[in-house]
Amino acid sequence: MWALITGATSGIGFSTAEKLAEKGYNIIAVGRNQEKLENVQESLRQYGVKVIAKKLDVTNSQEVEKFCKEIFEKKLFVKVLINNAGLSKGSEQLSNLSIVDMEEMIDTNIKGILYITKYISQQMIEKNEGHIINLGSIAGKQVSMNSTVYSATKAAVERLSDGLRLELVKTNIKVTCINPGMVKTNFMENKFSGDKVRAESVYEGVTYLLPEDIAEVIVLTITTPSRVQISEITVLPIHQARGGEIF
Repeated sequence: MWALITGATSGIGFSTAEKLAEKGYNIIAVGRNQEKLENVQESLRQYGVKVIAKKLDVTNSQEVEKFCKEIFEKKLFVKVLINNAGLSKGSEQLSNLSIVDMEEMIDTNIKGILYITKYISQQMIEKNEGHIINLGSIAGKQVSMNSTVYSATKAAVERLSDGLRLELVKTNIKVTCINPGMVKTNFMENKFSGDKVRAESVYEGVTYLLPEDIAEVIVLTITTPSRVQISEITVLPIHQARGGEIF
């Protein structure tokens, strides 16, 4: 069994790769940092599974198409696709947000999922089997201050998950959207353009989730009986009531 994980070099993506490797899944890990991908490949070898670590920009449609064709040519069946790659950039209100940051969020959080799902779902439809897991966010349900574009992209992840589920309803392919609350990853560092001090300050004095918490939820959705499709899960830390409220 092969699982393809985007954004697999750190955070939720890497933790999920570890959990699935423990369960015996062969892993296709993709990301944009070659050095980190090599580290992922080395780390997963301890589980005795096959690991393919491939540099891939999911926002590049031609690159994604070429990558997926290579998978098909090698006759590797991706039973589980985990669309984890995503980011937030900037903390300004929409009127002051840079176009570059805006487009990077749209390209990564929406187009990246669409591109890779387009091709991998073709293989799943042919086999009449598979599971597509999309990482949304609590931000897609409840907008926080100065997160308009990010929240809009994550709301889109929910809707495209719903659309896929409807399109695939007559098949044996499952579609799950997982919406995490606050998880401590490099998310805030990306949001604040590499400002580690500012990023760390967000987590001070609050209870947050860890990447492995979300990875365990992902494994749960994958390991349910074939008759069970978990369509959507929202996972919050114990003291988070809604999007921007955590204590």
